[in-house]
Amino acid sequence: MKRHTLTDTHEEFRASVRDFIKREVVPDFHEWEQQGHPPRDFYRRLGELGILGLWVPEEYGGGGATSYAYAAVLMEEIAAAGVGFGCAIPHSTLILAYLTAFASPEQKARWLPGVASGETLLAIAMTEPGTGSDLANISTTARLAGDGSHYVLNGAKTFISGGSVADLVLVVCRTAPRDPDNRRAGLSILAVDTTTPGFSVGRRLEKIGLHANDLVELAFDDVVVPVDNLLGDEGRAFEYLSHNLAQERLSIALTASAAAQAAVRQTVEYVSGRTVFGKHLSSFQNTKFSLAASAATVEAMVTMTDRALELFDAGDLAPTDAAKAKLFCTEQAGAVIDQCLQLHGGYGYITEYPIARLYADIRVARIYGGTSEVMKLIIAKSLGL
Repeated sequence: MKRHTLTDTHEEFRASVRDFIKREVVPDFHEWEQQGHPPRDFYRRLGELGILGLWVPEEYGGGGATSYAYAAVLMEEIAAAGVGFGCAIPHSTLILAYLTAFASPEQKARWLPGVASGETLLAIAMTEPGTGSDLANISTTARLAGDGSHYVLNGAKTFISGGSVADLVLVVCRTAPRDPDNRRAGLSILAVDTTTPGFSVGRRLEKIGLHANDLVELAFDDVVVPVDNLLGDEGRAFEYLSHNLAQERLSIALTASAAAQAAVRQTVEYVSGRTVFGKHLSSFQNTKFSLAASAATVEAMVTMTDRALELFDAGDLAPTDAAKAKLFCTEQAGAVIDQCLQLHGGYGYITEYPIARLYADIRVARIYGGTSEVMKLIIAKSLGL
């Protein structure tokens, strides 16, 4: 089906991203996977190209884009090439939104130029060793000093993407005692400079996939955070996190859709050249039926995410709609990519083939940003159940 969400400008952006990936990512990507993240200079190059600052307002050195459809283009090209951009995707498509929405003018002037250029890399720290989807159970604390000039931050976080390379980490912490009658109250977001004494990066966590994306544990031991680094108002973190969840879940749905699109294209190419029992694998009815069904599913995913993009750009994407998009796209991407891997036979299990990396990388999409089970709870609640 013809897509109407993407304009000529989006397609021009696609061409520049595709060229950049071919020249500056594909030749070195295997090395990045072994290292666990791209080199720092890679992020500066993304900044020079305007990719990191796409949604940064122009007055702060960014592109001033208002359409989130650029994220779809970016993810589709990354998936098509079988590569990754390290922490650049959460940096620009997710974490940046907290600064543009909730930072003060002074904070924006202080942080956004570096965010756009790649000099300041972002991470967000929500999950704790004992706290996953239940953010109201966060126990990392920040105590306001007697003179009101700074907070003293203590605690630990885990599963932090980009945590080992970030310059500024948005830490969700408890600034008021837990209220048993309102567990969501008392949480705030502090922007922590990673050069501050007491901040430390712990273990690098080994993952099934996404090997070029670092994932680490963080620790805070009496970290002094200036009160000027409080993002928004004290005690409103849960509200802020909820505000941005629709964008995060749409981003994950776009990633899943992009991966499934890439898987079908790769598999069509593979079966067209692979010979089995003296015939092209593409000539077997099972191959045709399997890929036909997968193509139809992918079309539904693209249609759903394009509609979600239109709603998001108009400011009308409801949390329930974002949950539906994430649930459908991540579950279906897993099924489509699994079927495509099966058609590769033994080669599908070899990491040299992009389908194997897609298979491993997409699995976490059903977990982060809220598990599939959490998405079902949100949708069921909208049904009055």
